[in-house]
Amino acid sequence: MSAVGGEQLSRPGPQTGPGAPALPSGLSALSWMVSDGDSDDVLGAQNPHWPLPPASTLKTLFADTVLPKIPQDEVHRVVESDFDGMGEGSSEVGVMPGQTYRVSDLWLGVFLRSGNDAVHVLAAMNGGVATTVQQMQAEAASLGAHDTHVVSPDGYDMPGQVSSAYDLTLFALHGLKNPVFAKDCSTASSEFPGGPSTKGKPFEIDNTNRLLTGFDGAGPTYPGLIGVKNGYTTNAGNTVIEAARHDGHTMLVTVMNPQNPERNEVYKEARELLDWGFNAEAHGAHPIGTLDAARPASSDTAAKPSTKSSPAPAWAASANAAGTADTSASYAEATAAAVAVAVGGTLLFARRRRARRRGNL
Repeated sequence: MSAVGGEQLSRPGPQTGPGAPALPSGLSALSWMVSDGDSDDVLGAQNPHWPLPPASTLKTLFADTVLPKIPQDEVHRVVESDFDGMGEGSSEVGVMPGQTYRVSDLWLGVFLRSGNDAVHVLAAMNGGVATTVQQMQAEAASLGAHDTHVVSPDGYDMPGQVSSAYDLTLFALHGLKNPVFAKDCSTASSEFPGGPSTKGKPFEIDNTNRLLTGFDGAGPTYPGLIGVKNGYTTNAGNTVIEAARHDGHTMLVTVMNPQNPERNEVYKEARELLDWGFNAEAHGAHPIGTLDAARPASSDTAAKPSTKSSPAPAWAASANAAGTADTSASYAEATAAAVAVAVGGTLLFARRRRARRRGNL
């Protein structure tokens, strides 16, 4: 296993530093990592460099790569060929051929509904899937994410497509510096342009990140949650990257493929690890590594707790404001909206000329 970020990150099994509190009991993920987003310190991890299928958490790298390239106010008329190469069973937001969309709407489809259809349209606008995959691989390398091999832009299960908890955390940390990324990943619900079956009226879409919405029994929304991205495929299992901010500190948690089959287990473990991370930071736990590839990961670095405490960056304020506004609706209202989306989405998908099932996130 790679030692990028520090020698202790190459060791198998759960790793913490001196002064760290006990880890939550019952953690079942194959790989996880907890990091301080302000100091770049890694506070705890288990197999953070294991190369595993990432599912839709890889969309964070897609956003890091493509989001800065296409203006948000640009419009695009979708054609059938924009969906070439999209996998069977892909999750969809409901993008329809022949309809014109703003780029900003397509990104909401990516972040909220994990829409592979929106990803493929944006990839087509970016020069095609092959070009986008090459650019994503180059972007990963530039960020120091050497465990990642990109085959598809949407995270769909493909032979050889892998990433790691360490790399996914890097993608999230980089992405959150972009105000659009931060706003969209923290948005719990929004409207998406409708099609013929809705008589052109927009319909509501809800974020599939249940720690952000609290839907489907995932519990209350996590305090200070910024969100980031969740995913699921057959090979990857459940994956999630979450970020939250408490008392001027940003914590990032990545969880990959919990083995406990309980419903919402990935969110339960992410919640527990966020709590653990903030507790570890408050108690001055010594870091076990770093997200800063340019910083020497010496034993001295790993032996000294960081004292860095920065004011809230613009993206954090934007993300928290957006999250607060979007999650303030009552559970009943949100559930009703979700039902409306499901009905509207079914009508939209039924009209599609391609016979595809909704499935992988």
